[in-house]
Amino acid sequence: MNKVNNILWPDLYSLSIQHNIAAIVWDYIQRAISEGKVATEQQPTKVQKIQWALAVEQVENKYARQRLVIVKLARFFAEHNIKMMILKGYGLSLNYPVPNHRPCSDVDIWLFEETQTIDGQISRVGVQQKADALLREYFNIPIDEGKHHHTVFYIDGVMVENHYDFLNIHAHLSNRIIEQRLQQLTQQPMGQILVDDTAIYLPSPDFHTLFMLRHSASHFAAERIVMRHLLDWRYFIEKYTAHIDWPALRKIATQTNMHKFLDCINAICIDRLGLSNHCVPEFERDKQLEERVWNEILHPEFAQPQPKNAGYIKSWNFMFRRWWANRWKHRIVYNESLAKTFFVQVWSHLLKPNSLKL
Repeated sequence: MNKVNNILWPDLYSLSIQHNIAAIVWDYIQRAISEGKVATEQQPTKVQKIQWALAVEQVENKYARQRLVIVKLARFFAEHNIKMMILKGYGLSLNYPVPNHRPCSDVDIWLFEETQTIDGQISRVGVQQKADALLREYFNIPIDEGKHHHTVFYIDGVMVENHYDFLNIHAHLSNRIIEQRLQQLTQQPMGQILVDDTAIYLPSPDFHTLFMLRHSASHFAAERIVMRHLLDWRYFIEKYTAHIDWPALRKIATQTNMHKFLDCINAICIDRLGLSNHCVPEFERDKQLEERVWNEILHPEFAQPQPKNAGYIKSWNFMFRRWWANRWKHRIVYNESLAKTFFVQVWSHLLKPNSLKL
């Protein structure tokens, strides 16, 4: 049996917090200890164990609060003949070995009504504005409309994003191509789960794969992604690979210039996170790019934190420097030129000034 030695527990804890996987890492640590893979003298101290346990408890408590809000909202909307689909977050957590150890920052929903067409097909139509009106009427809560593709409100202290589309089509022109495809995919059969006897809907595997890919790619190009994004992909692909239309995903990824990023995250999940190479179709490997993407995820090349309450001038200056430093990432995520992207994003923020984090 190979034992692990010289573990820097404070560094590992800090890294796990930074990458939103503290509870997941702790599960593996406990398993390694129970299997005798960590020598007694190499184990975390009592103080370190307590610190980690508290971090796990925070993840579990937040997950429980969000679950209650999901049920509450789904029941409320069902009373008004509106169905609720969950994006990312809670739905993705169900693919993990321990679902409530996958932290969720907020609750993302898409609300819809179903009608039957003349040929007997089911058509789904988003009803975001109707839902917001109901929330104002029955819960008397403020709703933030300052974002491009969703509104934001709080229920019982939990932040909820109510999506009327799935991507910010004002930030990148190629998002319009993917948004159109995502809207088409909402018409595919959805998954349905019962949470406390309440129906919750999940996107089709084709929808979720494309949505996750674009969401991760966008965050990677703009700022960074963390290990949780990779684990979301790894566990989802492992469970749903047989239900994914891989040629269609490859086609739109190539059309929008995401194919290299797609290949990199597949390679990383196979080489470093235990995903079987049988779960993805064969793809061309680029070891040099894969290594750079992996290093960027662990230790971003542009690591300067965004200034707080800095005002528009300093905030714009910071965002420009970060954007310029990340231009190599832009080239494996978007098919627009850097110049066009710059002016489109400036216009996007001018349309919705509240989208600029000061």
